[in-house]
Amino acid sequence: MRNGCFITFEGSDGCGKSTQAKLLAEYLTSMDYEVVLTREPGGTPLAENIRQVILTPTAETLHPMTEILLYAASRAQHVEELIKPALAAGKVVICDRFIDSSLAYQGYGLGRDLQMVSEINLAAVGAVLPDLTIVIDITVEEALERAISRSGQIQDRIESRDLQFHQRVRQGFLELAKDNPRMKVLEASGKSIEQIHSEVINQVQPVISSNKANF
Repeated sequence: MRNGCFITFEGSDGCGKSTQAKLLAEYLTSMDYEVVLTREPGGTPLAENIRQVILTPTAETLHPMTEILLYAASRAQHVEELIKPALAAGKVVICDRFIDSSLAYQGYGLGRDLQMVSEINLAAVGAVLPDLTIVIDITVEEALERAISRSGQIQDRIESRDLQFHQRVRQGFLELAKDNPRMKVLEASGKSIEQIHSEVINQVQPVISSNKANF
């Protein structure tokens, strides 16, 4: 039985979603909620190992179907070992990326069939879908600049793809949000971290309030 609340953050690499996920976790913890902050790919030891396979650049090209299945495998482990038990215990789970990233990156970004990507990932997560997904939206150029500034260079296999790939990903998130009421797009360009955090809280409060009886 699911009693908790599941909130995910999405957006292009470098958009600031990880920072906002952490700030939300800190805020809800200060409000006496039990919070689990996690990420994808990853979240459990096995899923983190899969993350390294996916993101670490190597001489071998990662086939698109391999990439799709690796993300789904990591997600299935994450859901079963961490997310489902936390929700069953009545906790708020905040996840940096989830199923919508696969649709945006492998579907829109790599041009793979969206229905196929969706079916694979729905099989991986079962009935576990977010109550709220916050999409942090900034221009691709700004996002990549931020991603590079974190360490002075492109960090991983996905970030190193060309500008057109990342533009398709951004558009993918925006297209997905048009047809999905749980996805809320927050325009982040030109805004401070504090301003975006305030907008995140405004989106989260109604969802938390509607689930109040479960906490």
